[in-house]
Amino acid sequence: MLTVLEAIKLSDEYLQKYKIESSRLNAELLLADILNCKRLDLYLLYDRPLNNDELNKYREHLKRRTKREPLQYIVGHVEFYGLKFLVNSSVLIPRPETELLVEYVIKQAEISKRIKILDIGVGSGNISIALLKNLPDSFVLGIDINEDALTLSELNAKQNNVDDRLEIKKFDIQKDNPESLGKFDLIISNPPYISIEDFKSLEPELRVYEPAVALTDYSDGYSFYERIISVSKQILNNSGKLFFELGKGHHQKVADMLKLNGFTKINIFKDYSNIERIISGEL
Repeated sequence: MLTVLEAIKLSDEYLQKYKIESSRLNAELLLADILNCKRLDLYLLYDRPLNNDELNKYREHLKRRTKREPLQYIVGHVEFYGLKFLVNSSVLIPRPETELLVEYVIKQAEISKRIKILDIGVGSGNISIALLKNLPDSFVLGIDINEDALTLSELNAKQNNVDDRLEIKKFDIQKDNPESLGKFDLIISNPPYISIEDFKSLEPELRVYEPAVALTDYSDGYSFYERIISVSKQILNNSGKLFFELGKGHHQKVADMLKLNGFTKINIFKDYSNIERIISGEL
């Protein structure tokens, strides 16, 4: 029987042949999921032999990864802002850049105040749930057009014990009447901001496996920003704030949109790669 160390070495070589980036890390994370342990714990298990069931499952995981299926979909979960979220192909995989959006909202919110938040494009519920865990008096309405995403966000809310403060609703922000949603203190969104041209050149992990409707607006990458800004004017309370995650190079045009629609105190926050990633404005 193969030991943990032998299996990792062979899997690393196998993934390299298919040009999988960070092949060793991928091999370790996939095996850690099968053994139900943390990746670092594998170092304590190097001499442990793998049984046939474990080997067969590991081979299946590796095969899926060579087809460029995202590792997060294979293991079925991801960590975001210190919390565990279930993920599948119906939702965008939560990313570190979006943690900055959560952090920025928390810093600007009044923690002791009851805050009503609208999350447009709730997906897996990662943004909403992370905010609810850190803003104990807050309430979030999460909307999405994808029923499978809504089901998953409800599961994640229950898993993270915030389901009593997260309401989920099917809603098309581009077509439905926004005034039916009510009024909010904060509106947040990580909208589809990849242009249809840029979408065509994405890596297979994104282009083939992640939901296209969560990535691209099938236009120039700005249509959701424009619509959400317009909608927000109708449903934000006085001194309400709007927060967006930005695509690379989008900051100036979105800032101009906010100004033209009467938003003030516009702030832009860069990510760790020095890219303008978060923008906020106050009505």
